[in-house]
Amino acid sequence: MKIICVGMNYAAHNKELNNPLIMDKPVIFMKPDTALLKDGKPFYLPDFSSDMQYEAEIVVRINRLGKNISKRFARRYYNEATVGIDMTARDLQRKFQQEGLPWELCKSFDNSAVIGDFVPLDGLDIDALPFHLEIDGKTVQESNTALMNFKTDEIIEYVSRFITLRMGDLIFTGTPAGVGKLDINNHLQGYIGDKKLLDFWIK
Repeated sequence: MKIICVGMNYAAHNKELNNPLIMDKPVIFMKPDTALLKDGKPFYLPDFSSDMQYEAEIVVRINRLGKNISKRFARRYYNEATVGIDMTARDLQRKFQQEGLPWELCKSFDNSAVIGDFVPLDGLDIDALPFHLEIDGKTVQESNTALMNFKTDEIIEYVSRFITLRMGDLIFTGTPAGVGKLDINNHLQGYIGDKKLLDFWIK
């Protein structure tokens, strides 16, 4: 199982981090299977970062083997979605970027890919999916997949040129504006529409 992530896929998020607003192709990075955190288990703040940040996003799960998938057929390769959190050690990311070094370690550490419960996409439009994240009962991120620079099917077409997709692979489609620092005892809840799919605590 692979965890494939898209960076810089919402212009408003790029603006808040002083990145280019729109890229000419998807920015892809990956997380190992040891990054997966599910079933509402708590996330424990690691000792290697003093600025651990949340990045909520829509996640789709691949349901069949595919390579060189055309965008017009991409919808056949997934039928479920959830809300996930791409945990980011922002202080390490800044340090690695300043030094011109790869920054996998700030994104791919253990438990850095949090996922909620998957729901069928029947009757839902993946390209117009409202979602939001609440921390301690307050909405901190709220957006819609309609605002993504690259839509889910475009991402699948692009990624599958390079990487064979297999059943169970996860694609994190990118985070909107509103990312921020996490603290012990924060309670995170993620929603697609009014349906809560993600619910866990920071320890």
